[in-house]
Amino acid sequence: MSLMDEIIGGGGVARDPLFPHAPVGWTPALAIESARREGLELGENHWEALRALQEYYARHAATAVNLRELHDALGEKFHRQGGIRHLYLLFPGGPVAQGCRVAGLKAPAGATDKGFGSVA
Repeated sequence: MSLMDEIIGGGGVARDPLFPHAPVGWTPALAIESARREGLELGENHWEALRALQEYYARHAATAVNLRELHDALGEKFHRQGGIRHLYLLFPGGPVAQGCRVAGLKAPAGATDKGFGSVA
């Protein structure tokens, strides 16, 4: 069974072991639908980025998530794959703004600009 099969099949009520930090009520099936609405087809690299976003939010649950710190943490985590550039290829609407929407998370303040679209 591929990782994608496990992800799609793991959307039950119990917490999905592939997404231990997912917000309550979020499922991979919801992510697939959200991505589809945004013109994205999720691959294994997308799922890795979504897990990273969810983990970051879980680690910083006690404080407000800072856009710059999250942006830098993602760049560092994905440094070997090309850093933030790699993430912009996955989420052209912004790895933080678009990535958070697909991951079921509220983007931090400043991640989107309603006048110009995503900025992070």
